[in-house]
Amino acid sequence: MSIAAIGLLYGGSTLLVMFAGMPIAFALGAVATLFMIFFMPSSSVDTITQNVYEEMASITLLSIPLFILKGAAIGRSRAGQDLYGALHAWLHRIPGGLGIANVFACALFAAMAGSSPATCSAIGSAGIPEMRKHGYSGGFAAGIIAAGGTLGILLPPSITMILYAVAAEQSLGRLFLAAIGPALLLVVLFAGYAMWRFRYEFNLAKELYESGGKKSEILQIDKLSMREKFSLLPRVLPFILLLTGVMIALYGGFATPSETAGLGAVLALMLIAVIYAVWKPADLEPILVSTLRESTMLMLIIGMSLLYSYVMSYLHISQSTAEWIVSLHLERWLLLATILLMVVVLGFFLPPVSIILMTAPIILPPLRAANFDLIWFGVVMTIVMEMGLIHPPVGLNIFVINNIAPDIPLRDVMWGVLPFVGLMILGVVILCIAPGIATWFPDQVMGAGH
Repeated sequence: MSIAAIGLLYGGSTLLVMFAGMPIAFALGAVATLFMIFFMPSSSVDTITQNVYEEMASITLLSIPLFILKGAAIGRSRAGQDLYGALHAWLHRIPGGLGIANVFACALFAAMAGSSPATCSAIGSAGIPEMRKHGYSGGFAAGIIAAGGTLGILLPPSITMILYAVAAEQSLGRLFLAAIGPALLLVVLFAGYAMWRFRYEFNLAKELYESGGKKSEILQIDKLSMREKFSLLPRVLPFILLLTGVMIALYGGFATPSETAGLGAVLALMLIAVIYAVWKPADLEPILVSTLRESTMLMLIIGMSLLYSYVMSYLHISQSTAEWIVSLHLERWLLLATILLMVVVLGFFLPPVSIILMTAPIILPPLRAANFDLIWFGVVMTIVMEMGLIHPPVGLNIFVINNIAPDIPLRDVMWGVLPFVGLMILGVVILCIAPGIATWFPDQVMGAGH
């Protein structure tokens, strides 16, 4: 059987098993094992355990459960709501300030938690009811939270970027630094849209009221004294200091990513114990259980994905596919557009973790041959995978929002997120025109190089 036929059978079998409803980790592991039995030497089956263990025995991957623990400690305490409340108090006078506060709260929380669904859930549970109470339309409120939540896999510490660094054999510190500029770009785009959309809804409500209709809550202006504003800061500042301290430890060269993750997890647990009195075993149980569940699920997916990639490489599927892509002699930007389009389509069905580990052996060699900076591409690919998290019909964040705000029709949520999908596409175009937004900061901190 030719390599092309084996490759098509491999990909087709994977999709068939996944659509049959088998969990992703087991689907990848089962297909890889079957192809080892039928197309590889029988002795290779004896090495499955060894292969999975060796691939997962990476010091970089050790940081993942620790970052998840830090995120769970913050996400399952009142830290998210307090962060949101403080930002709302300080930004409420700006047009659309409540929406902008939610974008900023999502960005800051995502930087502490590193998880998109956790960010959506923590900030959305407080932010969506508050925006609805102030007259924001359901779709607009849902779109802000769903899009803000996607920053969780872009802002460091990002589990997705940790895996990309491992798969692409790139510096994790440089990749984390490269993500900061694009993340700020998306925050600015999202906040700008929030201001414009607020003005649009405000003017509609004003015209309705002046023509004799009901007065909308969006026309009300909150008034908070400086004393009330400052009273909200003490609970938030320790977490901001935690985030800053972790970043300084990582980028200042004082600690490795794994040591930084451990330090962040311990400090987060200490902060919620001191500030929110979360220290009893009954209080800590949901935090530890959710960390264990998410870490186990993620590490199982990683292990099976790496086995899947190993089989793909052994059977020369990934190499042949990469060679075929190179042989097309596509113009480099057309090559990039084709690969990103493939990532978008995969994002409809697969989580970012699986997309990276399954596609890296295929897409990275042609990109390297076309002289693309793989650090820059890692950031662009992450933004494109973020789009999959909010792109109808199956974006994960859409269903998280539907779960925490069941009163907002799913149709409204989907229409609410589409403008943010457009803003992400605009962000990718800007990064293609001005790659320095991603590469300048790591070059300044860590020196020029790839």
